[in-house]
Amino acid sequence: MAHEPQQKWEGKASAKLIGHPANQVWPLFEDFLTIHKWLPGVDTCNLVEGVPGQPGCIRYCSGTAVPSDGIDEAPISWVKENLLSIDSIQRCISYEVIEGNIGFENYIATIKLVSVEDQDGQSGSEIEWSFVVDPIKGWRFEDLVSYVDSSVHAIAKRMEEALEASK
Repeated sequence: MAHEPQQKWEGKASAKLIGHPANQVWPLFEDFLTIHKWLPGVDTCNLVEGVPGQPGCIRYCSGTAVPSDGIDEAPISWVKENLLSIDSIQRCISYEVIEGNIGFENYIATIKLVSVEDQDGQSGSEIEWSFVVDPIKGWRFEDLVSYVDSSVHAIAKRMEEALEASK
């Protein structure tokens, strides 16, 4: 009996930073090694190999943000992520999970920062986080979308706070 390939999960979430134009927010994203500053639950982010900020560099992230697959209470969730591309003109980063204990197989994310205006004409930016991944054991698709949505909103909130504090 032939095995049918599983369909990939694809999703997207976004969050706005009103009053903070994309050119102000981009420098916070551009540093591939600072995700622990912006994403709650990620406690560490270190360079494993390569040149920081250059495609091919690999970061190791660990923390408590995502439960490990098949283990009720893993002490640490971790991943190694490979920077696939970074485009300062388009304000876009793509990376893939290459190893980890959170069950993400063939996960590729693209985070794009776009300029927006509110109804009063105030400029701001919007973080768009899209992903494609093999179905994750023990998760529902809706759980992953909810996780990405809450993550992108938490990142936006922390970045807004950092930008306000630097004024």
